[in-house]
Amino acid sequence: MLASPITPVQWQDDQVHLIDQTRLPGSYEIIAVSTYAEMATAIKTMIVRGAPAIGVAAAYGMYLGAREIKAGDRATFLTQLSEIAQHLRQTRPTAVNLFWAIARQLAVAEATSGTIAEIQAQLLATAQQIQNEDVATCKAIGDNGLTVLPETPQKLNILTHCNAGALATAGYGTALGVIRSAWQNDRLHRVYADETRPRLQGAKLTTWECVQEGIPVTAITDNMAAHCLKQGLVHAIVVGADRIAANGDAANKIGTYGLAIVAKAHNIPFFVAAPLSTVDFKLETGAEIPIEERDPAEIYQVGETRLYPEGVEFYNPAFDVTPAELITAIITEKSAVKPQDLRQFQ
Repeated sequence: MLASPITPVQWQDDQVHLIDQTRLPGSYEIIAVSTYAEMATAIKTMIVRGAPAIGVAAAYGMYLGAREIKAGDRATFLTQLSEIAQHLRQTRPTAVNLFWAIARQLAVAEATSGTIAEIQAQLLATAQQIQNEDVATCKAIGDNGLTVLPETPQKLNILTHCNAGALATAGYGTALGVIRSAWQNDRLHRVYADETRPRLQGAKLTTWECVQEGIPVTAITDNMAAHCLKQGLVHAIVVGADRIAANGDAANKIGTYGLAIVAKAHNIPFFVAAPLSTVDFKLETGAEIPIEERDPAEIYQVGETRLYPEGVEFYNPAFDVTPAELITAIITEKSAVKPQDLRQFQ
């Protein structure tokens, strides 16, 4: 087990250190990122993943890019910084925290007077601030989750999909933050973790985090979830989100929508845990959320082994959108609210 809290993005030795999540759980490896191009690659290849963690990484990516700029005047510097921002924006289209963090860094650069060196220093300070804010936000989400989890005679069994834990944030987690808080407050009996095909974030990452902290966890394949609910093994479902529309429709890892339908059929509460930075108030409904489609090799190949015959076609959307009417509450750092009440935070 790790001796220290899980920190997927860390500023150290004038570099950004990332836990390489593509190596887990087989090996725990740290990679050092020194340029914005390296950060863009790390985001795109899912070395760093999860909407809040991507936002933190992108904020540091903006600073790394800023310190690479050799411009001698402010106007040229800001123009080149905008080009770096566009490069980072193109890495993952669905996670809104990426765009939020980049926009915040651009605003800081525009608002900071003084020399280019002073602007660069402020960009680093802001990236560190975003990181610290996210940890505090996740802990608040965890505490607010306790207020809406069902009261049962026994301790809770909570099912989660994909990974919305410390690895997906700056630390602690959103959905897994709620689960951590339940564990720390003696309200949790067991986590059920969907494996989450095709990238297996639940199998590889969520279970790994639970093992690190001694939280009882049972892994199930995605197509076992309905059976588990029917058998009464699950008291609540808590998932994260990569983007939430103003009406409460929530985009999360593919398979979440089906899970919400099954929860509705079995009268199991279905919660979305996410920071308010994940809410895109510019989008009225989830129909406007762009859905990333990824390399079909994620489906047809495991390591060097091909699972399907040649000639088969593939469709590999990374996310789906769960309609607000299937969501019991959205748990934010401010409070847990019904999806229709989300606009109060606008």
